[in-house]
Amino acid sequence: MSDKAPTTVSRFRLKVVTGAVVLASVILLWRAVDLHVFRKDFLQDQGDARYLREQPIAAHRGMITDRNGEPLAISTPVDSVWVQPKTFSTAYSEWPKVARLLDLDLQKMQRKVLQRKDREFVYLKRHITPALAQKVMDLKLPGISLQREYHRYYPAGEVTAHVIGFTNVDDKGQEGLELAYDNWLRGVPGRQRVLKDRLGRVVRHLEQLKKPESGKILQLSLDRRLQYLAYRELKRAVLRHKARSGSAVVLDVQTGEVLAMVNQPSYNPNDRGQFKSSHTRNRAVTDVFEPGSAIKPFTVVAALQSGRFRPGSMVDTAPGRFRLGRAVIHDVRNYGRINVATVLQKSSNVGASKIALALPVDALWKVNDRVGFGMSTGSGFPGEAGGLLSRSHRLREIERATLAYGYGLSVTPLQLARAYSVLASDGILRPVSFLRVSGPVAGRRVIRADIVKQVRRMLEMVVQPGGTGTRAQIAGYRVAGKTGTVKKATTGGYSEDRYIAVFAGIAPASQPRLAMVVTINEPRNGVYYGGEVAAPVFSRVMAGALRMLGVAPDESDNPGLQLAAFARPAGGRP
Repeated sequence: MSDKAPTTVSRFRLKVVTGAVVLASVILLWRAVDLHVFRKDFLQDQGDARYLREQPIAAHRGMITDRNGEPLAISTPVDSVWVQPKTFSTAYSEWPKVARLLDLDLQKMQRKVLQRKDREFVYLKRHITPALAQKVMDLKLPGISLQREYHRYYPAGEVTAHVIGFTNVDDKGQEGLELAYDNWLRGVPGRQRVLKDRLGRVVRHLEQLKKPESGKILQLSLDRRLQYLAYRELKRAVLRHKARSGSAVVLDVQTGEVLAMVNQPSYNPNDRGQFKSSHTRNRAVTDVFEPGSAIKPFTVVAALQSGRFRPGSMVDTAPGRFRLGRAVIHDVRNYGRINVATVLQKSSNVGASKIALALPVDALWKVNDRVGFGMSTGSGFPGEAGGLLSRSHRLREIERATLAYGYGLSVTPLQLARAYSVLASDGILRPVSFLRVSGPVAGRRVIRADIVKQVRRMLEMVVQPGGTGTRAQIAGYRVAGKTGTVKKATTGGYSEDRYIAVFAGIAPASQPRLAMVVTINEPRNGVYYGGEVAAPVFSRVMAGALRMLGVAPDESDNPGLQLAAFARPAGGRP
């Protein structure tokens, strides 16, 4: 009896344990079936929600090239490091390693991440090299990831900086043509689905949801060779004359294209840490100045158009000064009775003033208005200034007189270059373009061709012996141009020791191809006349440009006989 009791109990226990094991197995089996069959979609969605992500695919920004296809702005692939603050905080002790690799201030990095712990995405550092990015990922820290982006690079650096402009860290245009054509250059990002591990790192690219669309190529009118030449010569002149700033513009008179546009001081768009706001604006387009004697050719145009003057008409400039009310207009010396052509050659303020006062009240204003002064050139460049040209009926006598020699109106270097392109193209005004165009561009006639040709011959006298712009001569080519030495306006009047040196010209004079303007702001090395400071820059740049473009010399077309005719008195009112 006593031997059977334990056996019965043991058997009962065995049955209970066996039943429990079987029941547990059935439950586990059912749970497995439930999870793998009936609740598969739900669990898959939950897993995907934790490890499956959609990420943007950066789009390539369009390249900017010069007229010959040489790159001026390109985008290169880089990586940006970002973190999930909560996950990244679990590796707090490793943060110093990350800070050292990325050259970040540890305390600033800590504040940046810890203050944003409720976010899912925080950048640590943008735009680092792929090699450095790989070193960061080799630390295998949780919550740290990479994002592929593009960084803008400018091969010509400061040489083209003012025209091209630059983008911000998000590759959006901020200045110059990068801003003006941002929609054209900017690509459309794509989307992709990726699988991430528990540390937030991408372990598999599953599918592309949307293909990225690259930005379009932008081909400019600039010639990189000519741009380098103009930049070098302008910088040399600004440094030599200890000037505050300077600008130079070269236009193709047949198409209105900007072949070169440079400014000093400049900046390097590849080095964002050295940016100065005063250096980033394109002075040739945004800064206005009174053009001084560079405006006199248009005063002569107005005189010839009126029918009251011809190139040989005599003007009495004696005794070298001219009083209008309380104001006195001066020449450098007493030129006596000279003809209209000599007024340009000697740059007589008295002569220009007397010519202007002998014309109808609105005659001079109409010419200046027709050649584009007082309005934007329509180039589309961001921040372009329109200048100032007051209405003629509001001008007093003294204002009409000073307008004749370039005071009382303001222009940009680009506007002045465009106006001289009218003189170069036989009176046709064409739109200005920073983009390459094919073939001659139709414009509208604003001055009679015969009058323009007469003025152009007079402007050749300015560059020949006896004129104010002899240093603008180019061996083998005929040049037509005009100097300007402008007193800068200050509080209470005009400064006696601050000037802008100007030279505006066209070449070759027989069949003009290029127009160019050079301005040197506040030369402070003892010399400040436009003929001595700005004209040599014109000569060197224009000489190189004509040879680069294969323009044939025209010096053999001797203009001597044509110009000699201006020395003889002719009919017309004085």
